[in-house]
Amino acid sequence: MIGITLLVFTITRFVPGGPMDRMLQQAQAAAEKGGGKTTGSNAQSGLSDEQLEELEEQFGLDKPTLAAYGQWLGIVPREIRISKKEFGGATDEMIGGQPDAETVAQVVLSGDGRVVNVKRDGDKVVSATFAETGKPLSSENWQVRLETEQDRKDRYLRRNTKAKETPGYAPRAVVYQSRVSGLLQGDLGRSLIYQDRVVDMMFARMPVALYFGLLSSVIIYVVCIPLGILKALKHRTFIDSASSVLIFIGYSIPGFALGAILLVHLGARANLFPLFGLTSADFGEMNRWDQVKDIAHHTVLPLICYLVSGFAMLTMLTKNTLMDNLAADYVRTAVAKGAGFRRAVFKHAFRNSMIPIATSLGGLTSIFVGGSMLIERVFDIQGFGLLQYQSIIERDMPVIMGTLTVSAFLLLLGNIISDFLVAMVDPRIKFD
Repeated sequence: MIGITLLVFTITRFVPGGPMDRMLQQAQAAAEKGGGKTTGSNAQSGLSDEQLEELEEQFGLDKPTLAAYGQWLGIVPREIRISKKEFGGATDEMIGGQPDAETVAQVVLSGDGRVVNVKRDGDKVVSATFAETGKPLSSENWQVRLETEQDRKDRYLRRNTKAKETPGYAPRAVVYQSRVSGLLQGDLGRSLIYQDRVVDMMFARMPVALYFGLLSSVIIYVVCIPLGILKALKHRTFIDSASSVLIFIGYSIPGFALGAILLVHLGARANLFPLFGLTSADFGEMNRWDQVKDIAHHTVLPLICYLVSGFAMLTMLTKNTLMDNLAADYVRTAVAKGAGFRRAVFKHAFRNSMIPIATSLGGLTSIFVGGSMLIERVFDIQGFGLLQYQSIIERDMPVIMGTLTVSAFLLLLGNIISDFLVAMVDPRIKFD
């Protein structure tokens, strides 16, 4: 779980077209439209160094990758309500009767308005007190750190990798509050596009994924297991050959491609089924029975696309494992001792044939976030798959990380459940 999330988190920080790149492009376009001119390091972005730093802090790009990942995970505190002030500006602090701006900086707290006097001695903060009361800053859950000239130059070079020279910087006092908030606290952040909580967005899409996941899973298991048994018992007959041709044709057709064909012919031309969505526009005005019929009417075409490629694997797995067990010595021995063929098949061979199938049952946990992003895109169904697709297209990093985390967790949980199911079905496996 840590490996998956850390890998994707690292990729999202360096992939081009991220949220900060988008903000810089918008700023550059606004600067060009307004006829403004910029110079220096911000000539291409139209933003000052202070504004660029605020963007980095907003998107967590001011910290090293591991530290930022720790903040997302919820084990490293985040810095919030950040306020900054360089040493060397005007100050009211009097040291020895004379202002000493080189050692004292007056910081105005963000969202608070109060002034804090931060005194330094070299590269260390000696004291930080409120200007009005003289109380220490730590008394109200505020913290302070000092950014040296070299720290600011290093940050500039991380932001401008091609720069050969760095501007001159003065040391700076940074006052902030800290908060631990991340995955472990149930906080996956907010969408950069819609500003909604990622957790709320995912929970809103899960019912659609669960609806299609349950329908497709029940239909596939109800159809494939009996069909696999029939194919094993009728091996090399017309029924076996014809069903194999049909299920492999379905397996070879991409669901989204079939969806486009069905929409054109059965939706647009024949006008038999709706073209998009899971409900009609007047769904809220219908009675309960009409609502059920409306959802069923909208479900037919997407469900066909979900099912078309799902029959082949489970059917052939059931057939092949059952045939292997029917050819085993213990089945022949049971028949030789007088057991009927039906009893030998369903009491002996069938149970052992379910062992490989049990390994796939744990994967049903993924139905909470299942669904094909392409099928949902074709039918414009607001499901979990479409949420993932939109977040990738829009480079919405918090949503990408949130959907990936939930999907990966359910996948790993399904693998663990499969292990227990196999142990329940196969008496030879013991967790000792």
